[in-house]
Formats: sequence, C-alpha cells, structure tokens
Amino acid sequence: MNNKVVLAFSGGLDTSFCVPYLKNERGLEVHTVMVNTGGFSDEEAKAIEARALSLGAASHKTINAVDTYYEKGIKYLIFGNILKNATYPLSVSSERVFQALEVLNHVKEIGAAYVAHGSTGAGNDQVRFDIVFEVLAPEVEIIAPVREHGFTRQFEIDYLQNHGFDFSWEKAKYSINQGLWGTSIGGVETLSSDGWLPEEAYPTQVTKTGTEHVKIGFRKGEPVSLNGVEMSPVDVIKALREVAGPYGIGRDIHIGDTIIGIKGRVGFEAAAPMIIIKAHHLLEKHTLTKGQLYWKEQISGWYGQQMHEAMYLDPVMRDMEAMMDSMEENVTGEVEVALMPYHFSVLGCTSEHDLMSSKFGAYGEVNKSYTGRDVIGFTKVIANPLKIYYSVNKK
Repeated sequence: MNNKVVLAFSGGLDTSFCVPYLKNERGLEVHTVMVNTGGFSDEEAKAIEARALSLGAASHKTINAVDTYYEKGIKYLIFGNILKNATYPLSVSSERVFQALEVLNHVKEIGAAYVAHGSTGAGNDQVRFDIVFEVLAPEVEIIAPVREHGFTRQFEIDYLQNHGFDFSWEKAKYSINQGLWGTSIGGVETLSSDGWLPEEAYPTQVTKTGTEHVKIGFRKGEPVSLNGVEMSPVDVIKALREVAGPYGIGRDIHIGDTIIGIKGRVGFEAAAPMIIIKAHHLLEKHTLTKGQLYWKEQISGWYGQQMHEAMYLDPVMRDMEAMMDSMEENVTGEVEVALMPYHFSVLGCTSEHDLMSSKFGAYGEVNKSYTGRDVIGFTKVIANPLKIYYSVNKK
C-alpha cells in the first residue's frame, strides 16, 4: 500500500501541525517540500527544513523556483502591465500555481499517492493549489486537514504540545507573505471597508528622503539593467526593491473579487513591480503602434484575471503569451524614474525604436511628411461616413 504524502510546507502553524497529524492520525509517511519563489533567504530555508524534520517528516526538499516563476509568470505580468483593478500587481496570488506545479513534480518524483496542504478554507490559495492536481494529477488524493475538520488555531497548538512539540506560536499582529513580486499584508484593518494600515504594518520602513534618479534598461520588454549595470531580470527586481523600498513606494490596499465569491481587501508593498510596470508601459507607448497598444490592453486584463483566478493552465494563456512575446520585439530602451518618499515619477525614455521620431515632424509644431492640402483631403475622406449618416438622419 502506498502511504506516501507530500506536504507543501512553510513552517507556519498550520503546516507544522499537519506533519504529526498526518503521520499519527492518518498513518502516512510524510515528505515535506518548500517551494521558494522569492520569499525566503537561504538561512530561513534551512530553518524550515530543520523544523520539518524535527516534526517527524521522512524527508524534506527545498525547491528554488524563483527563475521559473519569473520566466513563466512575472515576465508576462510585466509585458501586460498588469495591475488587478488598476491597483494590485498580483504580488502573491501569481506565485501559487507555480508552487503547486513544483509540488506536483515532487509528488511524481517520489511516487506519492497523496498531496497535502495547510489551507484553512477561507481564501483563494486553496483553489489555486487544488486545481493543479485536479487537472494534471486527478489520481492523487488531496488532503487538507485544517480545512476538512475546521481545526482552530488553539486546537493545533494543543495537539503539537501534547505530542512534544513546544514551539512558540505567538500570533503576529499582521499576516505577511513576501515574494519576488511584492509582499501582501493582512491585518484587522483590512477586514473592514474603511480600515487603513499604519506605518508599522509595512515590513519595509521609510528611511530615505530627498529625490533619487534611476534608469531601468529593457530588452524586448524584459528589465535587463539598472543604472547601466546589466543583470538578470530577477536581479533587477531585487536591486530595484532595495533602492526604492526604503522610500515607501508601491504601498496600497487592493479590494477585489475573490475566487470563492466574496470581496476581500489586502494591503501590499511592491516598490519594484509598480516602478517596472509603469516604466515598461511608458516605453511601450513610444515603441508600439496604436493597434498593438489597443490589443495589448484588451488581452492584458483577461490574462491577469485568469492568473488571479487559478486559470493559468487554460490553453488561452499560452495564446496570449505568444501574442505578447511578439509585441515585445521592439520594446527595447532605457527609462528614467525619479524616486521620492511614498511616490515616484516616470520621467522619459530613450530607444532606437522610438516612434516619436522628429524625422516625420513634431506634434503641434511642424510636419514633414504631408502638406496642409493633404490634411484637407484626408479630413474630407474620414468625415464622409458621418456626413452621409447625418444627411440621412436629419434631426
């Protein structure tokens, strides 16, 4: 009988409770896995592994999925200039499907019959995780003990203590989820419609004053340099976060419709994502045609919604990615941004593909590719359908 279960493990109370519970109450051989998409340092990852093994896990694996997350997820959030409800850069919600896919690979690797997670059943992430297995591995049984039995926080603490695990489970005032593409922040203030997060709720405190200019280089839509220093897109994101975060840039509260049908609020800080998206969008406005900008806008909102609502595996996502890949061919150049406490300004850009070329004229100043008489004829032609309509339908 196959009694192996792979538990998606973060080291928090819920997943820590699941290790001895699955082992003792379900008689399963528990193998834990932690998928790092940018939220944990090497030291934190080692501490999480040590906790898993001390709780009784038969094995533990740490998977670094940062590059995969960027290449298959964040890159297209940048290409699409995606801000959910014109506010939220999908900081944490976009991570979950990639974490689930890595967990699935580990399930197959060790030949487990079960997969487990610590979801409480109250949020979106349970759907994002479960759907990967429902679609790609329906033969694997999903176990979510806390969700299935409605265990309380105190029950979990008591269970762990009764089995000899006396960790400190002091509840933090704010729930913090950090990743490469930003940090989400939940607290009592975000549970109501009029609450606002105080300064101390944000992990990155404001320590910088004055104004600082940075230049972000893009190649085919991807961020590839900061202040003239070439680096990988992941490193650009990290470096920009270090520079801009202490200004308090990228803070906001997102209100939106959840997958489970209710509206929810979440605070976030996402300095690098907000700056990169706005800088990238400016460069696109200079290098894409009117038609390309129009169709990019049409598909981007849907791409972001599909990502948010756990539909990453829908084949239409690959179609939209192919379209965006094509559109980014000439989105190459450098964008200058001014950083200030709590806000930033995108100043301008340079690009060899800039369609705002003085060779053809300067708007409001001079034209070089047509005459005044050309404009008169052009106006008559485009006005003709309207002239016909208003002559037929006189009011």
